[in-house]
Amino acid sequence: MNTIINIILFIFILGILVFVHELGHFLTAKKSGVFIHEFSIGMGPLIKTIKGKDGINYSIRALPIGGYVQMAGEIYEDDDTNSIPKEKFMCNRPWYQRLIILVAGVFNNFLLAIILLFVIALIWGAPSLKPVIYNVTEGKPVANAGIQAGDIITAVNGDKVSTWDKAQLLLLLKDKDDTYDITVKHEDGSENTYSVKPEIVKEDGVETRVFGIEMKNEVSKGFVPAFKYSFQKFASTLNQMWLTIVNLFTGKISINALSGPVGIYSVVGETRKAGIENIIYLVAVLSINLGIMNILPIPALDGGHVLFLIIELLTRKKVNQKIEAITTTIFFGLLLLLMLYVTIHDIIRLF
Repeated sequence: MNTIINIILFIFILGILVFVHELGHFLTAKKSGVFIHEFSIGMGPLIKTIKGKDGINYSIRALPIGGYVQMAGEIYEDDDTNSIPKEKFMCNRPWYQRLIILVAGVFNNFLLAIILLFVIALIWGAPSLKPVIYNVTEGKPVANAGIQAGDIITAVNGDKVSTWDKAQLLLLLKDKDDTYDITVKHEDGSENTYSVKPEIVKEDGVETRVFGIEMKNEVSKGFVPAFKYSFQKFASTLNQMWLTIVNLFTGKISINALSGPVGIYSVVGETRKAGIENIIYLVAVLSINLGIMNILPIPALDGGHVLFLIIELLTRKKVNQKIEAITTTIFFGLLLLLMLYVTIHDIIRLF
């Protein structure tokens, strides 16, 4: 029974994220006068479609891991020029309208995340994001280095820190000799930098770095703290995810740290046990994640189309259709291979 509930919840969460994302594209395209063939939640075989009074097909498809808005002339004019006025092709709309349509999905994902974070903080309270060390474990690396309870982490290996999110991520990154320079501000206002070599604990082949830091979030209640928290946590999570992407390329974070649908399903199952607050938080984080991934300047993603649009504005002519089609196909194939690798790794990790 738990498995069935987890699957339903997993599908529901993905459905929300995809719907919100595609709704952004849909509303801005419709407002801009672009002809829309279909608005679909899900991919693959058609389950149900309803033709609206506006002439658009609203569809639900079998695979709940995606969705799309099929617009006329999304990149170049297509075969519908005989039945659809040319000005209704997306490719013939002013550049700023095309830009708005392209980024609207990401904007909606970010907006959803901020709203959900606000709801969490309003109901359960807004945790402090300040990286204050609540306690240090005696005999562990941080305590041995001289860092004390009440100290505030201000930098790790020279990177400035203002939230626990960033501090924790920087302490997870691989360092050349596994020594971390942690800068802290003491209660008297003075600052010191300490070299800390964490304990490396291996369990089931997974390495964990133990520093011996205990944290405790102070929780504030009310509308104003919740409002501030929603934007601060959004910005912090955005920064954390961006650092993760950058460090994937530098090798400080392994590609094995990535998760696909199977990994997300596992997280959904564990999060459900922790309660509704954690489920809402997971949806917010996944929404930010989806937004960031889509805005990366990679052909086949929204960010790739934005990149081609910027090139068009700079050169004052459209990117060659064949070049755009070939690069999009190549990167789409690479993304599929990455997804396949991550999924296989998730399945291995699951069992």
